[in-house]
Amino acid sequence: QVQLEESGGGLVQAGGSLRLSCAASGRTFSGSAMGWFRQAPGKERDFVAAISWSTGTTYYADSVKGRFTISRDNAKNTVYLQMNSLKPEDTAVYYCAIRQGYIGSYYSKDYNYWGQGTQVTVSS
Repeated sequence: QVQLEESGGGLVQAGGSLRLSCAASGRTFSGSAMGWFRQAPGKERDFVAAISWSTGTTYYADSVKGRFTISRDNAKNTVYLQMNSLKPEDTAVYYCAIRQGYIGSYYSKDYNYWGQGTQVTVSS
């Protein structure tokens, strides 16, 4: 059973930074890809970023390119999302997820396991 646990959310002022972590356990993850999604109240769950566990290839939503960076630490089975220059519209619950396959996907339906989410609130 795969388990994903997010941490690092919180309240930050616009222009500030946060780093989210997603610790994965339960299996080996080579051949998988990890993704971050976010969901604001009343909205759909949107893709943020993804990374191939083995190759390190990264994928980003246009709305976060240049501000967010996804990375992984294979030894710790942990994926990070460094978020800089945060904006009020970044406010959401952030979820990490894992899917089979080397290539990251922009679609939530392609991910097999999800964490519980961590709240990020950016004040103006």
